[in-house]
Amino acid sequence: MIVNTPLIFDKSKNGCLGYKTPKSSVPNVSLEKFIPKNSIRNNSLRLPQVTEFQVVRHYTNLSIKNHHVDKDFYPLGSCTMKYNPKINDAVAMIPGFSLIHPNQINSTVQGALEIYYNLEKILLELTGMEGITLQPSAGSQGEMVGLLLMKKYHEEKRNKKKFVIIPETAHGTNPASVIMTGYHVKQVRSDSRGRVDVEHLKELIDDEVAGLMLTQPNTLGLFEDNIEKISKMIHDVDGLMYMDGANLNALVGIAKPKLMGFDIMHINLHKTFSTPHGGGGPGSGPVAVHSKLKKYLPKGFVCKKDDSYYIDNNDNETLGKVHAFYGNFGILVRAYVYILSLGNKGLKNIALYAVLNANYLKCLLIDNYDVPFSEGTLHEFVISSVKQKERGVKALDIGKSLLDYGYHAPTVYFPTNIKESIMIEPTETEDKKTLEEFADAMISIDSQIDSNSDYLLNSPHITPVRRLNEAKANRELDINYNEIHNKE
Repeated sequence: MIVNTPLIFDKSKNGCLGYKTPKSSVPNVSLEKFIPKNSIRNNSLRLPQVTEFQVVRHYTNLSIKNHHVDKDFYPLGSCTMKYNPKINDAVAMIPGFSLIHPNQINSTVQGALEIYYNLEKILLELTGMEGITLQPSAGSQGEMVGLLLMKKYHEEKRNKKKFVIIPETAHGTNPASVIMTGYHVKQVRSDSRGRVDVEHLKELIDDEVAGLMLTQPNTLGLFEDNIEKISKMIHDVDGLMYMDGANLNALVGIAKPKLMGFDIMHINLHKTFSTPHGGGGPGSGPVAVHSKLKKYLPKGFVCKKDDSYYIDNNDNETLGKVHAFYGNFGILVRAYVYILSLGNKGLKNIALYAVLNANYLKCLLIDNYDVPFSEGTLHEFVISSVKQKERGVKALDIGKSLLDYGYHAPTVYFPTNIKESIMIEPTETEDKKTLEEFADAMISIDSQIDSNSDYLLNSPHITPVRRLNEAKANRELDINYNEIHNKE
């Protein structure tokens, strides 16, 4: 493998062709006829001139250097970096799915509409909810949609609501979504067991509380076992329960959020239902709701009449549209294939194996690392490396060192209520041997602290990019090739 890979621009050679467009049959008309002159580029795009073969080799080499779930273990807590079966991609790329357009008439896309319809029914069954939209293109957008539904509910009832309560362990997107929706945040503490402090929650609840956003299980990997009491407290002030359902790996086929008292939830298909996770998208964050919120869902409902499917764009009381069309269809197909492949028993096994793997790995590590909240671990757990820090090595150093063992680092320094936190989610797709090898690496790092700490503090040593000055990288990030070369 080439260690130092030059940029694709550095491989450019004048005259090399990777692709040549056919001669256009469209008359050559001056762009100035349609576009203002000051909006027209007057220099070349400076695209690299390389052959197709050079491009394939270049990016194949880069993919080998990158860490990804197809390459090795990726125990990123709170993110569910699990294997995406290749059959998902194969089905999504069937021309009848991949080459259609959302503006086609209903009669020409019956198969696609049937997938929408059936996937909605399945997700409603798994969550216990009565209404759903597949439009949101990510979990973060799903959060926003869910909170807008909450707001519309209160506005219609003329409730004077100002606050949404979130736990101190909440995902960072939760307070951001609350503020963007126009509400203010109240933060509830965790109790000594790592769950919502019910007594503190009582102090925060009043008639101005619009709802509570809660991750279930929470970000410590613990089930909020006071959920029925919490739901009643919120409902007593006509608030709504919002579940951050980004990760259903511990619940799918086992428990239904609606029965816990939740009114709204989003689902990250890339976590539980095995759709692609990397590269920034596309994603999908369906939002499911209680019947009392169904009428507010974004328009664009897939309906069935007799044996045919159609899209109902009736406005009524909906939010309108939250996506250009009806969701990221290719992602929805992949989730649908995954669900059908597993069936009822297989979906339940997702939860059982995810919980089993997390608890097994926790037991392998608990003698070397502190686990502040070890009782009731479900699909993930958080360890504290305070003991290791006292000996000179922080959570960040442990994460960097793991790269030399061929593993992606777990999530570090989140949740923030645990010092030197390392959050680990092994997922249900990893086997026993992989978990044991990862535990051996973690134990090996711990044993090296006293004998070879300098080596750990300068990790990683074998990756294509070594340890960066993170403050400088954050403040002076410069990835613009043209600017670099102009400076030269």
